[in-house]
Amino acid sequence: MPDAIKLVKTIKKAAVEAMESTKPVNLCFGIVESVSPLKINVEQKMDLGQAQLILSGNVTEHKITIEIDMDTMDASDGHVHHISGRQEVTVRNGLAVGEKVILARQQGGQKYFVLDRVVA
Repeated sequence: MPDAIKLVKTIKKAAVEAMESTKPVNLCFGIVESVSPLKINVEQKMDLGQAQLILSGNVTEHKITIEIDMDTMDASDGHVHHISGRQEVTVRNGLAVGEKVILARQQGGQKYFVLDRVVA
């Protein structure tokens, strides 16, 4: 009888693993616990560190190049200045402690992709 119980448990485990493997992605939510080093607590169950996280541009500080073509007016003397050309700017979009984020768990792995902030 113990062999039959063991066999049933093995079959159940295989069935659960087969179901999990068909899910291309698992979405979950987390809260930023610290930023240096980065640590995110996922659904009050586990803490993820920098090595387990892949960050999107939505949650990082990065530089972009923008094209400018505009006129500005100097308030002190009313003189108009034309500004045009390409300019590199820094997007300060890094995570902050306490922010809620949405993550996608890599199928079959321990890596999590931080997609974006959750806005209530």
